[in-house]
Amino acid sequence: MEARNIDIKEAVPASRKLQAADSKALLQSASKLIALKGKKISEFKGGKDASKDAIAAMLGPTGNMRAPTIKVGKTLIVGFNEEIFAKRFGD
Repeated sequence: MEARNIDIKEAVPASRKLQAADSKALLQSASKLIALKGKKISEFKGGKDASKDAIAAMLGPTGNMRAPTIKVGKTLIVGFNEEIFAKRFGD
C-alpha cells in the first residue's frame, strides 16, 4: 500500500485471526466482493444475502481470512493480483 501511496484507515495485525464470522460481517457491509487467488478472479454480491461461496472465497486453507483484505467504498477486495491492484489503485 505504501508503494501506491494509499492511506490505510485501519490495519489489523496478522496475529489477530479473522475467520468466517468476521468475513461474513465485513461482506455484509459491502455491495461487491472481488476475490483474488493468483490469476483467478471471482466476483460476488455482498450485502446481507451474500452467498456461502463468497464467504468461502475470502478464507484461506486454514479457515482464516486471506490477506490483504481491502475495502474501497462499497467494494471488498480479498487477496492479491498485480493486474487488479494496478487497475484499481494505479501504477
